[in-house]
Amino acid sequence: MAVIPYIIVYVCLAVFVVAVVARAIVWLRMPLHLRWELYPVAHEPGERGKYGGSYLEETDWWKKPRHSSMLGELRVMVPEILFLEALFHHNRPMWWRSFPFHLGVYLVSAATFILLGGGLVAHLWPAALGGTPGDLLHWLLLGCAYGGLVLGILGALGLLQRRWSNVTMRDFSTPADFLNLVFFVVAFGAALAYLVVVDHDLSRSAAFAGQLVTFSLVPFAGTVFEAAFLGVVVVLLALLVAYIPLTHMSHFVGKYFAYHAIRWRDAPTVRGSKEEQTIEGLLKQPVTWGAPHIAAEGRKNWLDLATEEMKK
Repeated sequence: MAVIPYIIVYVCLAVFVVAVVARAIVWLRMPLHLRWELYPVAHEPGERGKYGGSYLEETDWWKKPRHSSMLGELRVMVPEILFLEALFHHNRPMWWRSFPFHLGVYLVSAATFILLGGGLVAHLWPAALGGTPGDLLHWLLLGCAYGGLVLGILGALGLLQRRWSNVTMRDFSTPADFLNLVFFVVAFGAALAYLVVVDHDLSRSAAFAGQLVTFSLVPFAGTVFEAAFLGVVVVLLALLVAYIPLTHMSHFVGKYFAYHAIRWRDAPTVRGSKEEQTIEGLLKQPVTWGAPHIAAEGRKNWLDLATEEMKK
């Protein structure tokens, strides 16, 4: 019975990784998106990127090599991911609830990596975490863990309140939207209660993390209550990790694709290019619309519809 929490964690981590990879593959295999033609494009280098220009301003642009700046994209994406800038500017009431929730998740994730990394380092180089570096890391861990759990709970409760009290949001909120937030409140609430009641300095959590990364599947230390409490928290958090990429909360996977491959995709379509081959393949796909003015019925493709004269 003592190894069950460990096995659940390993399985949930595997589910998380597989689900994230599967989501990324789905995005990669999606058809070429319609070009937005919205400027500025973040990867446009130089002065043109500042005022909304593009390489199309140059004469004979199709004959010249194109340059793009990944740093320019990161300057936009990182603040958006960390601080939800678009939500801040366009929906401030929602931002006050969503930002603490996301920040809480980020801090809890950071605490988790510190615990796992610290457990591995303590196993391989025990002396590395002694003295001042170890003290600083410990205080950082405490701040991330307690701060993340509190902010995550408050943010999730705020989002629940917003979805329920706002008539517009309640109309298009599904039961899953509420379930997702309740799951966070329960899991984070149990973890915070465990830290307050049992594991004030996270020493027990650090010991479990060390056992997890070194595959030392030993029973939890402490009384029956303390061991059972830790087991419940571990299972809840592990299930939450596995659950997230299986829901629409997996938008963290699609964020890169939505910006890089959709919003900012401005690759030119020139003769013999990869884009031309992709578009030709898409134009050959059959159209199954049944509208009378289309009259496709699976016998025509997009190229037929784009080139033939429409019937009145």
